[in-house]
Amino acid sequence: MKSLRLTNLFKEFRDFINKGNLLAIAVGFVIGGAFSGLVKSMVEEVVMPIVAIPFGTPNFDDALVLHVNDAEIRFGAFLTVAVTFISISFVLFLILKAYNKATGTEAVAPPTPDVVLLTSIRDELKTIREQGTAQ
Repeated sequence: MKSLRLTNLFKEFRDFINKGNLLAIAVGFVIGGAFSGLVKSMVEEVVMPIVAIPFGTPNFDDALVLHVNDAEIRFGAFLTVAVTFISISFVLFLILKAYNKATGTEAVAPPTPDVVLLTSIRDELKTIREQGTAQ
């Protein structure tokens, strides 16, 4: 009885692995992790030192600190995170722009199932309306 359950468990696992394109997702995940390291390095080693030129430091953690009673409100730390976010977004924008120029295509997300359904409904209604006016 236990071996039958174990066999069924392995069969379900095999079916799960074979469902969809799990290998492509795994490869994309690994490449995404490596790409994240590339973008992070670009921001930390190139962009933030450029930010440090006018301010003397690549972060604002110790700047803009407000002390109220025993509380410490660190606007500078938030500003550092905001500048880093904008820098990462800008670097990604530049990389995608270069990729699009090199390949001659633009990366476009596939339509969601809702959009596909609504498009087919629209097309069907258009066909019905055209058939009604043709008669």
